[in-house]
Order: sequence, then structure tokens, then C-alpha cells
Amino acid sequence: MREPNVPIDPGPETAARRIGTGPPRIRVAVVDDSAMSRAAIMRMLESEPRIEVVAVGTNGAEAVHIAQEVRPDVMTLDIEMPVMDGLAALGVIMAEWPLPVLVLSALTTPGAEATLKALDRGASDFMVKPGLQADADPGRFRDGLVARVLAIACRFAGPQPAKVLPASPGLTRRLPRGGFRLVAVGASTGGPKALQTLMALLPGDLDAGVVLVQHMPPVFTTQFAKRLNETSPLRVAEAKDGDILEPGTALLAPGHRNLVLDAIDGNRARVRVTAEPASTTLKPSVDVFFRSAAELNGPRTLGLVLTGMGEDGCEGLRAIRAAGGLTLAQDRDSCVVYGMPRACVEAGVVDRVVRLEEAAAAIQEALGAGSSGRARCAS
Repeated sequence: MREPNVPIDPGPETAARRIGTGPPRIRVAVVDDSAMSRAAIMRMLESEPRIEVVAVGTNGAEAVHIAQEVRPDVMTLDIEMPVMDGLAALGVIMAEWPLPVLVLSALTTPGAEATLKALDRGASDFMVKPGLQADADPGRFRDGLVARVLAIACRFAGPQPAKVLPASPGLTRRLPRGGFRLVAVGASTGGPKALQTLMALLPGDLDAGVVLVQHMPPVFTTQFAKRLNETSPLRVAEAKDGDILEPGTALLAPGHRNLVLDAIDGNRARVRVTAEPASTTLKPSVDVFFRSAAELNGPRTLGLVLTGMGEDGCEGLRAIRAAGGLTLAQDRDSCVVYGMPRACVEAGVVDRVVRLEEAAAAIQEALGAGSSGRARCAS
């Protein structure tokens, strides 16, 4: 492994020669002002044969220089750095030499706020730095780091072979009128930006309650819910145990907890926040909420799976469909990572594939033109 501050790699041809005739490895730049963090990140990345660290930097100015001169396939970027911080560097990079950027953040309120701003400025994804979480697992962090770098690099590299079904022309059924109608949305990598787009397009008088399950740690979900509430016509809040969900409102599942539908009374529902089931690797889990919605709300439930890695949401969509509800998945071209939606499509549990920009209209179509599109008035 190269030590920090070594000469910058001269380019992809040299990297390709070092690995012979096989496919070139993904060229990653690591930028962090902590020598310990740089060394750890480099070690984790280079434990994966498909990845090569080709440049390192200690501040935002060096990040800009690396983006311009080295043109890495992916950059990992710290936010709080001297000379030029990560946010300022990201703005320059995305304007001049755009590339996939994975932000590494602190698990703090300022860290969460800065990370959400970074996603707004074009960062592809984020992770909380190892050692900053109470349940930190270096091996799990390494696996997540490698998986995210590979995923966002492949997304920006161009079309990848995949079994993709064509988008259907429309839904042949709608959610039944009367009673509690629910729109359940699950997302992971690329989800914060996708959810902001979706929620901004849904009307404030939507004739359904909305639940959002985004793979995101605590503190981050609190800040993200506040941001969605500022930009969406619907009222959005981070879910608390016992919260009531009704038409025109949306709840975001809190980080490191599962959310389930607990009870239904007329056109209102109650949710429960729980650590169960303990066996779920991901908390919040899309599958856990979708299955609870299918069990309690059946045909009055619409499930939507957006961009993300893995398969979370697939079994949940299967349950919703089996209960008579409707199921949607984001199309490949508008995903940051076409993992979760692809798993659902290939499992045959999706009624309709939609582009992100069309998802809000598809939801309203499923509800039966019951929304006038009025925005929420500021209070």
C-alpha cells in the first residue's frame, strides 16, 4: 500500500499496464486531512482487487487538483478539511470535472447537515466514518465502502448488462377508495436526492399517507426529515413511536430502527418504531415496513422501490402485490444504483417501471385523480 502524500499516479494507461491484460481497475482518489483515516481508507479499498488508489489529498484544494489532473473514476471526500473544505471543493469539481464522489462524514448534526448539502451539490453517496458509531464494525464498513465505490463507478461508466423489463404503459388498477390509503417508498444509495425529487412533486392534499424508508443512520434521518419538510408540499416528519399517519402527511423511518404499521382507524394509521426483528441487517428495513403494510392494509397500499444497492424491498413488494396492492420500481436510467429496483423487476413483483420524474404522476394515477395539486401553505 502506498503511504499518503506520494506522487500522484500518472494515469489510466500506467494503471492498466500494472495489471496486465485484464480489465483496468477502478481508479480511486482518497482525500482526507487525517493521515490515520487516509491510511485506513486506502488499506480497505486496496483489499479489493478491482480497486486501485491512484492519488491522495489532504485538503479541498488538493481534491480539486486531483480531479483536474488525475481524473480518477471515483473520489472519497472528507468534508471538514483545511485550506478548502470538502463542500467548496465539491462545488468546483462538479462544475468543472464531474465525477462520482463518495462523502465520508461524521455522525453529528453538523456532519449530517453538511452531508445533505454535499448530496445537493452532486455527491453520489455518503458513509459515516468508522469509529464514529457506537456499533462500529470495521469489517462491515470496509464491505460497504468497497460496494459503494464499485456501484457508483459502474453507474457513471455507462450502460451495464442487465435484465431490464420495459416500462409498462400504465396501471390497469387503482387503489380502492375509502379507508386508509398508503404510499410506501423504499430507497438506499442515491435515495436522498431521489426522495427530494419525488416529494417535491407530490401535492400537499395527496389522498394517502406516505411512509419513507431510506437507509440512513440516526441524526441523518432527523436532518433529512427537516429538509424534506421544507421542500415538499406534504408535511414530513421523522417517525416516532405511536405517531399517527393520515392523508397529506409523510413519515420518515428513523435511523437504526425499523418502522411498522401498527393499527388502522378509518383513514388514519398508527406506526410503531422498533428494534425488532433483531435479525435484520439493515435498519430501517424496507422489507419490514412493506410486509407490515401488506398485512394490515392490503389492497390499499402502493409500494415503490427507488435507487439503491442490494435487494431490500423485493420481498416487501412481493407481499404488497400478493395482498392486492400496487407495486412500482424506478427505472434503470434514472437510478444512481440500479440494484434494489432490478431485484424487484427480475423477481416479477413489479406492476410498473417508472422514471423518477414520472413516479409522482404514477402515484396520483393509482390514487384515481383525487388530488388537486395544492401546495401546503406556510404556517
